Amino acid sequence: MSKKTIVVVGAGQGLGNHVAERFAREDFRVVLVARRSDALAEYKKEFEAKGYEVSTVACDVTEAESVKAAFSKIHAEVGTPDVLVYNVGITTPDAQPLDENEILRHFKADVLGAFSCIKAVATDEFAEKQGAILLTGGHGCINPYPGYLCLAIDKSAIRGLTLAMHNDLAPKGIYVGTVMVGGSIVKGTHFDPALIAEKYWQMYQERKDWEVRYE
Repeated sequence: MSKKTIVVVGAGQGLGNHVAERFAREDFRVVLVARRSDALAEYKKEFEAKGYEVSTVACDVTEAESVKAAFSKIHAEVGTPDVLVYNVGITTPDAQPLDENEILRHFKADVLGAFSCIKAVATDEFAEKQGAILLTGGHGCINPYPGYLCLAIDKSAIRGLTLAMHNDLAPKGIYVGTVMVGGSIVKGTHFDPALIAEKYWQMYQERKDWEVRYE
């Protein structure tokens, strides 16, 4: 049986790389996707040092053409993936005074990028492989934090996007789900990224609920 592949969009030292490593421990090939090539080079070294098969692709998710090019490269180099994780999110406080341009800047990264990645990965071949798409949600969609209006809007949109795509793609055999993270991700706490990563693995295995809350 050929090795499965997980693509993690929004790789980083926080949750993204921990999710990637959780799947790598199950003998998945890992493709890390982020905006900065220099950061990706460091992540690649770290994964290879642990004996994991890994490749990297630089991508600006706010640009549809960049997403399209990134997934074309992924398909050319490793074939159709089995899992897509979308973990991009601008979690810094809102700029003040908040204006429409700032809201749009957040939305393009947090939500439109997710749509572009889903569109790029959800091919007939992905459906044949019973592919899975997992998105990182946030508790701000149901309990907004003061000063984080952009994040509240975007996590609400991610939640809606997940449910809509779950319903649309399930008949094709593609599973779509979201992990709603209920607090700030900090190592050594209940919200340790390694602990949260277990929920992604659980969702992938069970392929049942469209939303799981980690609170």
